[in-house]
Amino acid sequence: MEKKNILTKFAEFLKNNRFNVISWGVTALVVAALTGFGFWWIQFGSTAPTSIPKPTDSPTASQLSAELPTLTANNSALGFSIGRQLELKTNITDQANTSITQYQVTMGDSLFAIAKQYNIKPETILYSNKASLNDNPENLKPGMTLTIPPVDGILYTWQTGDTLQKVADKFKAKVDDILNWPGNNLDLTNPQIAPGTVVMVPGGQRPLIDWTQYIPTISRGSTGAGTGTSNIGTAQCGAGPSGPVSVWPIQGEPHVLSPGGNDYIVPTHLGIDILAHTGDTVVAAGNGVVVIAAPMGSIDADNYGYGNFIEIDHGNGYATVYAHLSVIYAKVCQPVYAGQAIGAAGATGNATGPHLHFEVRYGGGNKDPWDFVH
Repeated sequence: MEKKNILTKFAEFLKNNRFNVISWGVTALVVAALTGFGFWWIQFGSTAPTSIPKPTDSPTASQLSAELPTLTANNSALGFSIGRQLELKTNITDQANTSITQYQVTMGDSLFAIAKQYNIKPETILYSNKASLNDNPENLKPGMTLTIPPVDGILYTWQTGDTLQKVADKFKAKVDDILNWPGNNLDLTNPQIAPGTVVMVPGGQRPLIDWTQYIPTISRGSTGAGTGTSNIGTAQCGAGPSGPVSVWPIQGEPHVLSPGGNDYIVPTHLGIDILAHTGDTVVAAGNGVVVIAAPMGSIDADNYGYGNFIEIDHGNGYATVYAHLSVIYAKVCQPVYAGQAIGAAGATGNATGPHLHFEVRYGGGNKDPWDFVH
């Protein structure tokens, strides 16, 4: 009974002093939390040095070095890592090349390889070197100096009476292209060009000599009586074997063109130049009859620079030409068969090194040989 009275009184006390009890409880919890944090800090959280070096003290080796954690994708020390991809930034100028180059031809050069080296068309080199090349890639010789324009077009020497419109019309170009070409250094407000000034005509072009009209061609004809030029003579060849053009004309050599790639360009270069060594066997590209077997110097001096050359009529409208030979094996009117030796490769005529100039002709014109043999 006495215990019940004590509990009843305690309950009434709590009821009457509820706010005070809660307030004291919260205070006790806060004090306990702060006390616990203080003990933890003393044991684990303090990293303060036992002594602080004076500003004038020199740092020791241990103070200067610190071991860094290894940076990995999942670094246990760091918890994470950030990958960063390297960005390379290069400033590339948009300024055009305006320099005119003087190039000296060396042994083994070809017009097409030189053009490829300077990133221009072979015709561009022909346009600006008329005096030395005469529009003929076969006229290229070691030691010759070529003028190389900076871009495709024509380098033109200004003449008395010329105007921008007149020159642009002459070379099928645009006046604005001539005016705005930075290498011409023209005053756009008053473009005055003195006679004798070399001007770049970007995109300019002129007619090139069509050498097909100067190259001797003889055909057997349906009657077997050939026709030819006066300095070759008339080939009176009878009927012979016929067949398609399909055989690579250099025996035992890989099918490789001379530097510059496929250099067939009408009307200036009517065939392809095949890489060969002096003495490599040249074979007939198909069945036919030899209608020209011309030693060097046996025809007019131009000779297109072919040196010793052979032409075979294949009896189906097609003919093939083999030039710069060191030796001619075949004779006029001789029947030959595909793969038969007809001569040896060389560098006679206008050639900067040993190779075979090979042509395919049809109906009085020329075809790209790469379409027939490769």
